[in-house]
Amino acid sequence: MQYISATEAKQRMAAVLDAAQSEPVTIRRQNRDAAVILSPKEYERLRGLNIQEFEQFCDRVGQKATKAGLTQKKLDNILGD
Repeated sequence: MQYISATEAKQRMAAVLDAAQSEPVTIRRQNRDAAVILSPKEYERLRGLNIQEFEQFCDRVGQKATKAGLTQKKLDNILGD
């Protein structure tokens, strides 16, 4: 990962965008990470991981609920209130 200052990012935005196509670029402001610029491809990959992780979480919760005796009818009654 590449690190640059906010001032440098402002002055060299086109170069920063080019660099972000191959690796994330972290912009630092007052010695703290302020933002990360990454390619659309990398963003979509990360976003897909989050969706997959959420779906797996929902599956686990559903399995636990089924084991605890929750049925579709009981769920409909709960949500109908």
